[in-house]
Amino acid sequence: MTSATFAPTAEPIAIPIREALPWVVFAGLILMLAIYFVGAEEGATSLIKGMYVHEFVHDGRHLLGFPCH
Repeated sequence: MTSATFAPTAEPIAIPIREALPWVVFAGLILMLAIYFVGAEEGATSLIKGMYVHEFVHDGRHLLGFPCH
């Protein structure tokens, strides 16, 4: 039997920071907005009147460890 060893021919492509930076900033803003709505959107810090957002994210709030009662 013959033995063949295959060496990888493709090398990883470097992604420049300039191309990734806008996406990282965008993802960070979306995550901060999500954390606000899950963790702090109620009571005195509420941006939206009523309890609609609180009730919508209520189970996620408990799952992530945010107290709300």
